[in-house]
Amino acid sequence: ILFADPHIVVVNKPSGMLSLRHPGDVAWNQARKDRQPSLEEVLIRRLAKRERRNASDITLLAVHRIDRETSGVLMMARTEPAQQGLIEQFAAHKTHRRYACVIPGSLPAQRLESRMIRDRGDGLRGLTSDDDESGLRMVTHIRPLRTWREYSEVECRLETGRTNQIRIQLAELGHPLCGDVKYRGPFGAEPIADRSNAPRLALHAAELGFVHPITGQEQRFQVPWPAEMLKWLAGIRK
Repeated sequence: ILFADPHIVVVNKPSGMLSLRHPGDVAWNQARKDRQPSLEEVLIRRLAKRERRNASDITLLAVHRIDRETSGVLMMARTEPAQQGLIEQFAAHKTHRRYACVIPGSLPAQRLESRMIRDRGDGLRGLTSDDDESGLRMVTHIRPLRTWREYSEVECRLETGRTNQIRIQLAELGHPLCGDVKYRGPFGAEPIADRSNAPRLALHAAELGFVHPITGQEQRFQVPWPAEMLKWLAGIRK
């Protein structure tokens, strides 16, 4: 937990954990849920212990999500007014969301704008033509951070926040994220082999900034790559 008050909670989510349990999994028995807990369930227990309250008295409400495989800063609301205020900020693109990722090759700084559809033809989300009104607009600002012989660390600042946005846009450019088993290059082309030996998807929500929906104070949270990724990054730098 990075921050918690009666209105919001901000955490550093580990990779491999769902932000919220899928509706179809809610009926799992408790033993099965304990083997694969969601972030929401873990947070409720930790907040209950921290605040000396019953877990049944604590409510968490979704504001945004990050992929199961992605680590980093994530926020949840604790009241409906806070949730509504935060959702409005996300919808108006007033939040600051910065991700770090690692790709094969290198890319110059640029603004990526494209449209996404839920099924590109193989059951996965993908790009459609710019004049396709059914496509959802995606905008990402990218900037190279560090480049080694075969790989680069890239900063991605989200203007919109579509599901798998960064993964799809970079894969379509021919630079799929290291460790990504789903999007391995442009749709319809031969999948680009991943020789990085990344321990998991090399995508990290490094920074989140917003205005507190109740107090009006500016909030900014930053977290570094987790330990297993720092170890891997040290290896590919050699």
